[in-house]
Amino acid sequence: MEVTLFALSSSSSTFLSSPLKPKLKNLSSLTKRPTLHLSNKALPFRVTSLSVPQCDTSLPPAVQTFWQWLRDEGVVSAKTLAKPALVPEGMGLVAHRDIARNEVVLEVPKRLWINPDAVSASEIGNVCSGLKPWVSVALFLLREKSRDDSKWRLYFDILPESTNSTVFWSEEELDELQGTQLLSTTIGVKEYVQSEFQKVEQEIILPNKKFFPSPITLDDFFWAFGILRSRAFSRLRGQSLVLIPFADFINHSSSVTTEEHAWEIKGAAGLFSWDYLFTIRSPLSVKAGEQVYIQYDINKSNAELALDYGFIESKANRNAFTLTLQISESDPFYGDKLDIAESNGMGETADFDIFLDCSLPAQMIPYLRLVALGGTDAFLLESIFRNSVWGFLDLPVSHANEELICRVVRDACKSALSAYPTTLEEDEKLLESKLDPRLEIAVGIRAGEKKVLQHIDGIFKERELELDILEYYQERRLKDLGLSGELGDIIFWEK
Repeated sequence: MEVTLFALSSSSSTFLSSPLKPKLKNLSSLTKRPTLHLSNKALPFRVTSLSVPQCDTSLPPAVQTFWQWLRDEGVVSAKTLAKPALVPEGMGLVAHRDIARNEVVLEVPKRLWINPDAVSASEIGNVCSGLKPWVSVALFLLREKSRDDSKWRLYFDILPESTNSTVFWSEEELDELQGTQLLSTTIGVKEYVQSEFQKVEQEIILPNKKFFPSPITLDDFFWAFGILRSRAFSRLRGQSLVLIPFADFINHSSSVTTEEHAWEIKGAAGLFSWDYLFTIRSPLSVKAGEQVYIQYDINKSNAELALDYGFIESKANRNAFTLTLQISESDPFYGDKLDIAESNGMGETADFDIFLDCSLPAQMIPYLRLVALGGTDAFLLESIFRNSVWGFLDLPVSHANEELICRVVRDACKSALSAYPTTLEEDEKLLESKLDPRLEIAVGIRAGEKKVLQHIDGIFKERELELDILEYYQERRLKDLGLSGELGDIIFWEK
């Protein structure tokens, strides 16, 4: 039986998937014309004047100029409820006035979005048509960034040169992640981005110098990747990947525990415009002068938050470890086990994300029991059991099978814990002091993974202590056939 403790995966197909699942509203009402009724009676309401949020003059000039651009484009108006400000996270949005829960904070029309549609409509649309969406948008970002006449010139001027995402860490900083799954994931992502750059450089950039007159380096490509990874929205109606100027100012907070109503696409923008709007609503009530927050993704682990955005949370259930189980090709029952796994939506390998203080994934124990099946338990792999064996694996199969999965998982946890250069106690001591932001992330990730490994080990240690009192398949079968007494003894019938 092989159990591999594996790195978090980042497949290219879901590589830039952004977190939130928007709740879209019924748009049919937007096509109806309003009916106006006039009378000479006094109006039953008082018209009040709403002021346009003013940008703080203490902010960097580039931000003030960007804000003026948003006003000129009609994005910022009296209806805009938040404005940029310097906050502990760097730059964020603060409430211009009191904001109610679920109230619209800002709206940005589609003509200012940066997405695959913007690429297709540009001069490089044809040469980028066969590329992955994120690669084409990355090239578009870099080309527009180099142009003085770009529509988004003032937006590019306020984008950061890097983030605290682990893809931007130095070798020395990455050394602090030794033993962690995040280190191997980060290295894998960097190799993937480098591979994509080498390919696009040879196939697109160099053969089309009229479109890319300014040299594009690997560092430039990483910058574009980092911007998209940390700022792009996706899984919106008809949008797989979209960068929204102004909307990406809004920061994440762990105090926001819902993803509902965070953002959506709606359209059209008005009676005389069929442009679509990207809308952000506040998930919480906010007082004037307070920062407006949203939840980036309630299901992401700290490792994913560090990789995507360059921060982690202190919440216990953000700490995770990915356990990868594998049916070995050297297993004499490999074919039968693989057939059963595939019949139940799984495969030769299976990844299970285990979070601190949370129960194990539902499919994990059955898969473990399947991988460990052998010896006298192998009869369950016969074809007559093929349609029912997965149900049998929900419960303990035999003492030997259960003992094996406990031993293998616990050994794997101990092996993983021994790979860290520090102990959990040393990490927790470090976290009590003021650390550089990146070192604080590294130590937090190390400590979190160790806690999860201890959590997993504790679960299977308790299971080991129960081996002698568990009811196994044979006993359950005899009981179902009426051949076992209340105390589990076998009943012999006299002739």
